[in-house]
Amino acid sequence: MGRWPNAVLQFEDFQMKHALTLLERYRDHHLVFNDDIQGTAATALAGLVGALRVLGKPAKDLADQRVICVGAGSAGMGVVRMIAAGMEKQGAMSPEDASSNFWVIDAQGLITQSRPNLPDYVARFARPVGDSTAQEGDKLLDVVRKVKPTILLGLAGAGKLFTEQVLHAMAENCERPIIFPMSNPINKMECTSEEAFRATEGRCVFASGSPQPPAEYNGEMYAVSQANNMYIFPGLALGAFLGQTRIVSDGMLMAASEALPKMIAEDDINKGCVYPRLSDIRSISAQIAVDVIKVAHAEGHVGKIPAQKLEDGEDVLLAWVKCRMFTPTYSSLAYLPPGIGE
Repeated sequence: MGRWPNAVLQFEDFQMKHALTLLERYRDHHLVFNDDIQGTAATALAGLVGALRVLGKPAKDLADQRVICVGAGSAGMGVVRMIAAGMEKQGAMSPEDASSNFWVIDAQGLITQSRPNLPDYVARFARPVGDSTAQEGDKLLDVVRKVKPTILLGLAGAGKLFTEQVLHAMAENCERPIIFPMSNPINKMECTSEEAFRATEGRCVFASGSPQPPAEYNGEMYAVSQANNMYIFPGLALGAFLGQTRIVSDGMLMAASEALPKMIAEDDINKGCVYPRLSDIRSISAQIAVDVIKVAHAEGHVGKIPAQKLEDGEDVLLAWVKCRMFTPTYSSLAYLPPGIGE
């Protein structure tokens, strides 16, 4: 960063204890973000707001959701923290009220405040001792039956944790459950699209971390979305770089997350898609970059040139961003037969 002070540094695949330490050490004075903690989180939050659109609900209804998250590592807790921040913003909630909407499960079962040696990033979301819906170490199926969640997130990377019983229990207590098995690769997914739609009788809203085919149930095809970080990090980094923002703030991440579900076409919403089409990634990234720059400007840490473009109008800023996006072009290749001329 000393050699290239204007570069945006994205890092990932660190254990949570190292990833969060590094992020907190550098984020307030370097142009850096962690894709596991922040990129996955922003993508997940955008997908949940997209899922609410599919259900015909506004973004503020995020504050009314009951969320079970399986996985308490860097990705899982990053997602939980971001969704909680979204609840606070959309529902005008306190951090304590937002935290009460979560039940976090790891390899030892449900995490409560009686669990010893909880790291700070998990402790905030540990269920209080004496909670009627929570006993330390409760298994996933028991928690689903007690809590009656509306959202089930999988970020454990431990394979088929969303069993048919778990998925069926989700559908018993929620007319249209939101089910996001976000672990990847495919062999570490909590369930497949086919398993989710079959167990919920075609009623779930589904997105996965790994690609999945459309699901068939009772002769009807159901759309499946992929919670791909590619939706977020190109536009976030582009906005941070072009905006000369010096840091990547929580507000910039929230702006990227909020921009994404607004770009889902109405036809795709009607099909059950919770993300826009990935084929539109260049226009998606440009718009996210614009929204990121706007928030950085409001926060007071944007460069002079992007600030001037924004003052000239959002359309001017968008055109400026698009002009500065890299476009890969490749020269035509002429075939030469093997030999001396090759």
